[in-house]
Amino acid sequence: MEKLVVIPTYNEKENISKILHAVFALNEGFHVLVIDDGSPDGTAQIVKDLQTKFPEQLFLEERKGKAGLGTAYIHGFKWALSKGYHFIFEMDADFSHNPEDLPRLYDACKNKGADLAVGSRYVQGGGVVNWPSNRIALSKGASFYTRMITWMPVKDPTAGFMCYRKEVLQSINLDKIHFVGYAFQIEMKFTAWKLGFKILEVPIIFQDRTLGESKMNKSIVKEGILGVLQLRWLSFFRSYKKRVTNTERITVS
Repeated sequence: MEKLVVIPTYNEKENISKILHAVFALNEGFHVLVIDDGSPDGTAQIVKDLQTKFPEQLFLEERKGKAGLGTAYIHGFKWALSKGYHFIFEMDADFSHNPEDLPRLYDACKNKGADLAVGSRYVQGGGVVNWPSNRIALSKGASFYTRMITWMPVKDPTAGFMCYRKEVLQSINLDKIHFVGYAFQIEMKFTAWKLGFKILEVPIIFQDRTLGESKMNKSIVKEGILGVLQLRWLSFFRSYKKRVTNTERITVS
């Protein structure tokens, strides 16, 4: 068991079967863990039905009610570490992240020295499709704002398509990750960077969803704006301990 893709879902009945088939069609040994937050549209049941077809590759964790993207991923990260996976991926269910890019993220961590590979819209070769100009401006503005406040050298700090080496997730105190929405992705990258892990951005083409409803709302955006300031402020009071030997874990308190 080496590679696990964590996919959080809420009302993704239009997409979940297609995205799972697309991942398994790669024939690259990826396993998938779906974290469903009590979708009333039957998303979880679709996954359960598919488990008979992919019994050794597809797993499901059900939670009651929407508890936030960040807590879903943390639930998935802990599950992955407990099962011994070495490379853990984040990916959306709506095809905004192309499953065919999974092997490229894996290669960055497996063979190119990255501890965290980020599927990036804003490096050479990356981009977005089907986004209105105002949303592109908002996204790029958020990325610039985040870099200016945090000094983190990541051009797409809000990206949510990633591959972690297990050592990164083992080294972060996941119970102390504060944010659950838009700022969660920033906080995870920032913490990994402050701990001294190597982040490599891999160019991807991000395509806006065509089926289902976006989960973006004003409260998520607000968390991102205020969260970046809070994240930077708190970093002055936190202790980031670097790795001394290959067997010691880096920790943040």
